[in-house]
Amino acid sequence: MGKLIKLLIFLLILGFAALVGFAYLGPFFGAEFAPVQVEIRQPVTLGVD
Repeated sequence: MGKLIKLLIFLLILGFAALVGFAYLGPFFGAEFAPVQVEIRQPVTLGVD
């Protein structure tokens, strides 16, 4: 049972390191994480008396 827990902890740490590495190195390999920004203009009518 102890070996299984150690393996799961090791895989968790390895997965976290891979995720952080992908987040930092992804843009160098063509993975773009920024959302597409589009300006939206919509008229607003205020009911001021």
